[in-house]
Amino acid sequence: MSQLLYRLGQFASRRAWTVIVGWFAILGIAGALAATSGGVFTTAMTIDGVPAQKTIDKLQSSFPDASRGTGQVIFHTANGTAFTEAEKATIATALSTVDGLPAVSETVNPFTAQAKLNDQRDELAQAPDKIAAAQAKIDDGRQKIKDGRQKLVTAGKDLEKGIRELAKNEKALVSGEKELLRQESIALATKSHLEGVIAQLIALGDAAPENQLAEAQGGLAQVTAGLEAIAGKKTEIAAGKKKIQSGWWQIEVGKREITKGEKDLAAAESKLDDGQKELDIKAADIAPAQTLINAAKDFRLVSADGSTAIATILFETPISEVEADNRIGVATELTAIQSDNLRVEVSQELLRSLDSLLGPGELIGLAVAAVTLFVMLGTLIGAGLPVLGALIGVGISGAITFALSAIYEFTSTTPILGVMLGLAVGIDYALFIINRHRSQLKSGMSVRDSAALANGTSGNSVVFAGLTVVIALAALNLTGIGFLGVMGTMGAMAIVFAVLIALTLTPALLSRIGMRILSKKERRALAERSGSTAPTETVSTTPVFATRRPWVTLVATVTLLAIASIPFGSMRLGLPDGKSEPVDSAGYKSYTLTSEAFGEGVNGALIVVADAPTAIPADDEVDFQATIVEKLMSVDNVDVALPAGISSDRKSVVFRVIPTEGPNSVSTAQVVTDVRELDAEILADTGAHVEVTGLAAINIDVSNKLGEALPLYLITVIGLSLLLMMLVFRSIAVPVIASLGFLLTVFATLGATVAVFQWGWLSQLFDIHDPAPILSFLPTILIGILFGLAMDYQLFLASGMREAFVHGKSAKDSVNFGIHLSRSVVIAAAIIMISVFGGFIFSHTMMIRPVGFGLAVGVLIDAFVVRLMLVPAALTLLGDKAWWLPKWIDRILPDVDVEGAKLEGRLAH
Repeated sequence: MSQLLYRLGQFASRRAWTVIVGWFAILGIAGALAATSGGVFTTAMTIDGVPAQKTIDKLQSSFPDASRGTGQVIFHTANGTAFTEAEKATIATALSTVDGLPAVSETVNPFTAQAKLNDQRDELAQAPDKIAAAQAKIDDGRQKIKDGRQKLVTAGKDLEKGIRELAKNEKALVSGEKELLRQESIALATKSHLEGVIAQLIALGDAAPENQLAEAQGGLAQVTAGLEAIAGKKTEIAAGKKKIQSGWWQIEVGKREITKGEKDLAAAESKLDDGQKELDIKAADIAPAQTLINAAKDFRLVSADGSTAIATILFETPISEVEADNRIGVATELTAIQSDNLRVEVSQELLRSLDSLLGPGELIGLAVAAVTLFVMLGTLIGAGLPVLGALIGVGISGAITFALSAIYEFTSTTPILGVMLGLAVGIDYALFIINRHRSQLKSGMSVRDSAALANGTSGNSVVFAGLTVVIALAALNLTGIGFLGVMGTMGAMAIVFAVLIALTLTPALLSRIGMRILSKKERRALAERSGSTAPTETVSTTPVFATRRPWVTLVATVTLLAIASIPFGSMRLGLPDGKSEPVDSAGYKSYTLTSEAFGEGVNGALIVVADAPTAIPADDEVDFQATIVEKLMSVDNVDVALPAGISSDRKSVVFRVIPTEGPNSVSTAQVVTDVRELDAEILADTGAHVEVTGLAAINIDVSNKLGEALPLYLITVIGLSLLLMMLVFRSIAVPVIASLGFLLTVFATLGATVAVFQWGWLSQLFDIHDPAPILSFLPTILIGILFGLAMDYQLFLASGMREAFVHGKSAKDSVNFGIHLSRSVVIAAAIIMISVFGGFIFSHTMMIRPVGFGLAVGVLIDAFVVRLMLVPAALTLLGDKAWWLPKWIDRILPDVDVEGAKLEGRLAH
C-alpha cells in the first residue's frame, strides 16, 4: 500500500497542474449536475419497516388524499383581540387567491370551517330538546287516543244498554200486540154473535123475549166500543213499532260511529307508532353522534377568544414534490396581507428550501481551524492548503448529494453531515501529510521526493484512518432506518473524497508551493544547514505525565469520564419539533402560537387508523366511529378524538387524536402505548385492528428499531475496526484498549449532550431556549462517527509507538516516543475538528446542533482525555504485553506497513 501511495504522490507532484485542474474540473462537473438536476431535500423522515411508517404508507394507499402535501398558516392579531369582519374578509380573499395558484388543490378557510363546526355542535346540542318535545307530542297523542278509546267504550256500553231496553220494549210491544189481536178476535166474534142474536130477535119481533133485544144491542155497543179502543191501541202499537225501528236504526248508527272511531283511533295510533320509530332512530343516531361531538368539543380552528386561526393549504402532490417557487409563492401571497394588527406565520413546510450548507457558526469554526493551521504551520499558504482541499472535497460531495436528491429522497440534514465530516477530516488528513512533508523538507529532502514520501507514509495512515470512518458510516445502513443509512452513505462518500484529495491534490499543491510551505525562518535555518552534516532531528522519549503516573492517570480519567456519564442514565430520545427551532424561525413562531391558542397537543396530533375486515355499512358508520372514539377518549391525557375520513372501500377509518401535551412529552408517548394496547379490546367490540402514527409514535418506533439494530451495528463496526487495528498494530491489547476507551468517550459525550440539550445546562451559551429529548438517532450516529474519528487518533498515535517498539525501544519509551512524535499534530487536528464541529452547534438546522455538539465534545474527550492520557497510561501498565500477538495470527495477517518503514528503507537503500 505504501509503495502504491508513494507512486501516486510522485505522479501528483510531477503532473501537479493536471491533478489540480482535474479536481477543479470534477468540482465544476458536479456543480453543473447539481444545478441542472432539480434535486430537492425533504424535512420528512421516512423510516421504513416501523409500525408508524407502515401506517403512513397504508394511509397513502387507502386514502389518496392522504399523500397530498399540506402546509399550515397561522393568522393572529397583534393586539390579542378577536378578528374583525374586515380582517376575516381579507384572509378569505387571500385564501381564495391561493386556491387558484399552481400546485394548490384547495384551501380551508378556518372561519368558514369553524362556523360549520359550531352549527353542527349547536344542532346536536339542540337535538335532545327537539327529541324530548317530539316525544311529548307523541305521548300527548297517545293520551288522547286512550281518552278517545275510553269514550268509545262508554258509548258502547250506553249503546248496549239502549239495545237491551229497545229489545225489552219491542218484546213488550209484540206481547201487547198479540194480546190485543186476541182481544180483537174475541170482540169480533162476540160482535158477530150479538149481531146474529139481534137479527133473530128482530125477526121474532114481539115474540122475542122482553129486554133481550135491548141487552143484545147494549152488548153490541159495548163490543163496538171495545173494538174502537182496540183499534186505538193498534195505532199506538204501530207507532211504538215505528219508534222501535227508529231506535234500532239509531243503534246501527251508533255502532258504525263506534267502529269508525275505533278505526280512526287505530290509524292515529299507527301514525304515532311510526313517529315513535322515527324518533327512536333519531335518538339512537343522536347518541353516537353526541359521543363524537363530545369527544371533539375542544377541537377548534379558531381560538376561543377569536384572535388566532389556523388555515390549511392542500397541494396536489406530496410536499416534497411541490416546487419551491410554488410553495414560496403561497407563503408570499399570504404574508402580503399582514398589517399592523393582522399577523401571518407560515409553517416550515411552505418555506422549506435548501439552506446554505455553511452558516455563520460554521464559517467561524472554519476560521478557527484556519488560525490553528497557521499557528502550527507558520505560513498562510500552508494554512490555506488543507482548507482549500477540504472545501473542494465537500463541494464535490455536496454537489453529488444534491444531484442524487433528484432521484432519491434525501433529508435536509444529509448534505450538512457530509459537509461537517468532509471539512473536519479533509483538513486533518491533509494536515497529517503536510506535517510529514514539512519535517522531511527540514531534514533536507527535495520537494517532490518529500511530497511522494509523505504520501507513502502518512498517506498510508490516512487511508486506514479514512477506511475506519467509512466503515463506521457505511455500517449505519445496518440500522434498517433508511434516512440514517443514506446519511451514513453520503457521509462516507465525503470521507472518500477527503482521502482522495489528501492523497492527490495535497502532493500536487505541495509540489507547486515548493519551499513556501515552510516559514521564512524555517527556510533560513534550512539554508544555513545546507551542506553541513547537522544531525537528524530526533524524537524525544521523555516520559509524559500519563507514563510517569499511569495509575493516577488511569483512575483519574476513568473517574472523570464516569462522572460525565451520569446524565446519560436519564436520556430520553425524540425527534425535534417546532419548539426546538430558533425563536425567530417560522417553525418556532407557528408552534408557540398554536400551543398558546389551541394547546400544545395540537402540535403533536396522532393519527389512529382502524382497519375492519369487511366494508362498514353506511348505516353503521357513525356507531363504528363512536365506539372507537369512546375507547380513545378513555385513554389518559387524550383531549380530542375525532374521525378524519373513511377509505373508498369503507374498510379503514382514520381518527385524529390530540393529546394533552406536545409530541416529545412523556405523557404523549404513554398515549401511543395505551392506544396500541386498546387493539385487543377494540377488536373484540368492532372486529377492527387499530394502528397509530405521528411524531410520538415514530419516536417510539425509531427508538425500538435502533435498539434492535444497535448490537449488530456495534458488533460490525467494532469487529471490523478491531480487525483493521490488529492488522495495523500487530497487537491484541492495543485495539481492545482503544475500543474500551471509545466506549467511555461515548458515555461521557452522551452524558454531556443530555446535560446541555435535555437538562438545559449552559442553555444560554448554546442558545437552547427549550430543552427537549435527545435526537433519537444521535446516539447511533455519534457512535459511528466518533468511533471512526477516535480510531484515527489512535492510529496516528499508536503507529509511532509501534514503530519505536519494533525498532528496539522499550514499551514505555515507545509510548513516550509515539506521543512526542504525533502529539502536536493530533492536538492540532483535534482542535481543528472541535472548531469545525463546534461551529455546527449554532447551525440554522436544529437537527444538526446536537450532532455538532456531540462530535465536538466527543473529539475533545477522546483526543485529550482518552488518547493522550488514558490509553498511554494503560499501555504503560501493560508493558511489552501491549504489543503481544499470537504467532499464528501474526503469520496469517498481511503486513500493511502502515508506518511506511519498509518504504523508507527501500528508498534509503
